[in-house]
Amino acid sequence: MTDERRSDDVVSAERDAESLTIVRIFDAPREDVFHAWVEPTLFAQWFGEHGSTVPLDAATLDVRPGGAWRAVMIVGPDTELVFSGRYREVDRPSHLVLTVTDQEGADEQAHEVLTVDLESLHDDRTQMRFTQRGGNLPPDQYEQTMHGWLLFFERQANLLKGRHDTDLKARHDGDT
Repeated sequence: MTDERRSDDVVSAERDAESLTIVRIFDAPREDVFHAWVEPTLFAQWFGEHGSTVPLDAATLDVRPGGAWRAVMIVGPDTELVFSGRYREVDRPSHLVLTVTDQEGADEQAHEVLTVDLESLHDDRTQMRFTQRGGNLPPDQYEQTMHGWLLFFERQANLLKGRHDTDLKARHDGDT
């Protein structure tokens, strides 16, 4: 098991041969972090590594138990990665369980299972505990996958911080 520290906002990042767990703090309320996971306009802005894009029309999220989700990530001029899965559990605004694969047509048993648990902290901050389990990837690929998720969550944090700063400014401007 390894522990990678990337920034003050990453509490821990651990992996083994069949799973990974990341605990991260976001400077945003829990409801905003949850919305970033379930609203296509937000999800498309953070899902992916730096330099990649998810066109809004290529992100569909049917957020309910049994509902499907799909996102097409554009990486460079000639590469599209298609991610898809199904929601298993949805408990707004604190808990999500969904499956994921990048292999179109893969059997549900070959999907990894993602769990997102959100806890409100003081000062409108949120702690996210994220896990990916399944054992469907080669053991060394969990290290690459963890690195990818850390980059995704960095983008998510930047998106949420910008939204939170804008909301605070709007509230402050309304006080004058």
